[in-house]
Amino acid sequence: MSVAVREPGAVIEEEPIRSRRGLVWDAVKRRPSAIFGGVLLLLVILGALLAPVLAPYDQHQQVGPVFGHPSASHPLGLDDGGIDIVTLLMWAARTSLLVGFAATFVSMVIGGTIGLAAGYFSGRTDTILMRITDYFIVIPDVPLMIVVAAIWGPSLFHIIIVIGILLWTSTARVLRAQVKSVRERVYVKRARSLGASHARIVFRHVLPQVAPLLIATTVLTIAVAIFDETALAFLGLGDPSRISLGKMIENAFQRAAISTGAWWAIVPPGALVAVIILSCSLLGGAIEDALNPRLRVAHLSARTFRLRTLVGRGSEAV
Repeated sequence: MSVAVREPGAVIEEEPIRSRRGLVWDAVKRRPSAIFGGVLLLLVILGALLAPVLAPYDQHQQVGPVFGHPSASHPLGLDDGGIDIVTLLMWAARTSLLVGFAATFVSMVIGGTIGLAAGYFSGRTDTILMRITDYFIVIPDVPLMIVVAAIWGPSLFHIIIVIGILLWTSTARVLRAQVKSVRERVYVKRARSLGASHARIVFRHVLPQVAPLLIATTVLTIAVAIFDETALAFLGLGDPSRISLGKMIENAFQRAAISTGAWWAIVPPGALVAVIILSCSLLGGAIEDALNPRLRVAHLSARTFRLRTLVGRGSEAV
């Protein structure tokens, strides 16, 4: 779809109207780091989803000695049970990504609802919701996760709920600030004066404007959720029946992998966690820049600076 732009004395030109999807794609193409992050994240997700098909061995099958060295048949070696590390990484990433996406969904629902309500209605509603948010912000996340997970018991569902109800605060505050700005725009006031209901204004006019910020925050929150799950699993509060990246690191530490020199039991899962976090950060930043023009930053180039001769001085040295 295109629109004709007419100027006095000028020829009519066709200027394309780009959708939000086109803006995202253009931003990603202009940023090699975003392409790199997207490709990394896609490879990790595909490897996790296709683990039952691509995994070279069964995740419970002992195929060699304990802490077997890397070899041609086992590129990353074996763990404390003689299980192939590559196979464990694929299944562990499957669990960690499941927790990350599910916990992020819970966090976005809570944070998005509170941010929209506080920013749109303001007044007493804003005060009450923001005071609740402040109480959750000052609580240390990891200690509270440890206490709650220990009380509820080690379960994948419990971990998802614990992480989800503790990561919504930043989303709520950022979204509230954006909604307060959107609700004062002319078209929103016009819709309100014409008798539009609060639900119609929120879902038809306000939410589409703040959705880009919510999407970018969602991608960035996935990395935090996966990191929190890894920390809880490493501390022994993960689901004992499911292998995850944190569980792999915990098993390696408990079975003295460091003292035996079996670095391949610790480094690969830790590196995979770092890759997921890095890829989500790069991709989330690109989406945020593409969908929210207010957050774009103009960059200055050093080549644009020129030295000028001082007034009153000639070319001779003083």
